[in-house]
Amino acid sequence: MGEGARRANRADLPRLAELRRDALAQLSAGRGGSLLAEQHGRPEPVEQTLARMLDDPDRAVWVGTLDDQTVGYATGRTATLSGGTDLGVVEELFVEPDARGVGVGESLISALVAWFVDRGCAGVDTVALPGDRLTKNFFESSGFKARLIVMHRDLRS
Repeated sequence: MGEGARRANRADLPRLAELRRDALAQLSAGRGGSLLAEQHGRPEPVEQTLARMLDDPDRAVWVGTLDDQTVGYATGRTATLSGGTDLGVVEELFVEPDARGVGVGESLISALVAWFVDRGCAGVDTVALPGDRLTKNFFESSGFKARLIVMHRDLRS
């Protein structure tokens, strides 16, 4: 099996949209996932959101492949902090469940980190939902460490 990652293009939009919908459904099932999806403005139609991401020079969209089949994606952006430091932000990273554990996620995160390095970022942030041990373990194995815990109190109930 050959896993890898490459920059996404407009021809990838239908498959990216399908993967993104799967990712959002999985995200929404986790504690805090629905609010996270809403907070980051991931509206339908996802094709338009993804097309805007592809056109944005401060964003990167990658597809993860396994035997030349697209089985995952990752998106990232840069953010400039108030002191002028550039920070990379992994916005989304998703690999289909049947394609996990074979290196596709690692290829995606490596591609994004290399893009952040090329852009002069001082570091990279991402998030994992509370209780999502697999995601936390994945990021830790990729060199990430927790630096912030966000606390929330729901006022709607």
